[in-house]
Amino acid sequence: MTAKQKPDSAIGHLGAHVLLWTAACLALIADLWTKHWAFNTLGPDESPSGLFGLVTYQRSLNDGALFGMGKGLVPLFIVASIFAVAFILYFFAYSHRRQRLLHLALAFVLAGALGNLFDRAFMRADRVVLDSSSGEPERVLGIIVGSPDDDPIRVGSWPDGSAPQSWARAHLVEPPRSIGVVRDFIKIQPVAGYDVWPWVFNIADALLVAGVGMLFIGFAVERRAAVKTEPTGVPTL
Repeated sequence: MTAKQKPDSAIGHLGAHVLLWTAACLALIADLWTKHWAFNTLGPDESPSGLFGLVTYQRSLNDGALFGMGKGLVPLFIVASIFAVAFILYFFAYSHRRQRLLHLALAFVLAGALGNLFDRAFMRADRVVLDSSSGEPERVLGIIVGSPDDDPIRVGSWPDGSAPQSWARAHLVEPPRSIGVVRDFIKIQPVAGYDVWPWVFNIADALLVAGVGMLFIGFAVERRAAVKTEPTGVPTL
């Protein structure tokens, strides 16, 4: 029997759809609006504080996955995000209409995946890879000012190319290229001198972490309830 044939399935229940899509849309709007605000209001080096001084707002471009992991694999992350969205919808279709915590968690994960997928697909920046004294190539993301063939090459901050910096083309490790990037802007302040969360992130990243955490909690609670209802003395598979 498929999810559509089950009378208690979320796929055929209006209330479950309202919760999922309303929460997902509101969360997605919050993510995209805050990214737009950060990159169109803050200066490139501006780091004002917020949330009672617990965080600073610091513009940063990310060509990797969550918290900057896997830099340079943007096409792979776009495909993975599409599969993640499909999995979320499949999961919702096979859930019970009363699993509201599950549906809220799926809405958060859906909004987070779509928010960063939107950036990777439509936000483009120029990537310049330079050699460095440390041996590890230095990656610069921004907007090339002038021609990519100029020497020196000039790269300004994204999205307007302001405050450009210059490097001799002899330091280029690979030709400049345009790639999809994710807009990050939230940095948690150190606690007692310890940097507890070193990554710069965005609302979409927070939604993904919160949604996945809620899913794990929900599974644990349901598993514990199922164990309590199992008859004693009867072997289970």
